Amino acid sequence: RMNYLVREPENIHAQTPILVLLHGYGSDENDLFSFTPDLPEDWLIVSFQAPHTTPNGGFSWYDIDFLDEEKFINVPQAEESIELILKAIEEIKGKYKISGAVNLCGFSQGGILSYALAFRFPQLFHKIACLSAYPEQKIIKNLLDRKAYQHLFFFISHGVNDMVIPLEWGKKGAELLYDMSMFFSFREYQSGHGVDARNYMDLMEFFKK
Repeated sequence: RMNYLVREPENIHAQTPILVLLHGYGSDENDLFSFTPDLPEDWLIVSFQAPHTTPNGGFSWYDIDFLDEEKFINVPQAEESIELILKAIEEIKGKYKISGAVNLCGFSQGGILSYALAFRFPQLFHKIACLSAYPEQKIIKNLLDRKAYQHLFFFISHGVNDMVIPLEWGKKGAELLYDMSMFFSFREYQSGHGVDARNYMDLMEFFKK
């Protein structure tokens, strides 16, 4: 079972929107949960803590070998995290008796998993925000028919000075979504590996539309 933070709306019904927040490497569930004051008040917000610890504190969805591009993702751990997230989402939907689609917002490693979750299980999701991330084919695996993705909306953002996940990697997300004829916006910001003020405002606008 994963630890998580939750913000409940005043009223909850079967179609209450859920937003799942997935933090980046070395962070924790408190990071993206700081977005909650600016998110729609009638949404149920859930921020998960990743299952693995990192050497410098914090948590990760999978281990990373920064010196070996081929080992930039520990696939078995990533698969385990995907299963944990799916199970936790179903538990939350059951607890609150919510049957509607779920929205996703992931930063960096959390964004990589958001791509994988949306492409593998599109029927579960609606809006997906992938911040400073890229689509990792090793965990996306085989794409479904394009019709399976027509209800999804993506917000992709990346800093032009990102030294952790290069902008060119981030652009692969836009290229994939374009090739699949999916609804998305791709935006670049004068920032590094993070979410600056302009990016944050655009993200909030995406979820409020």
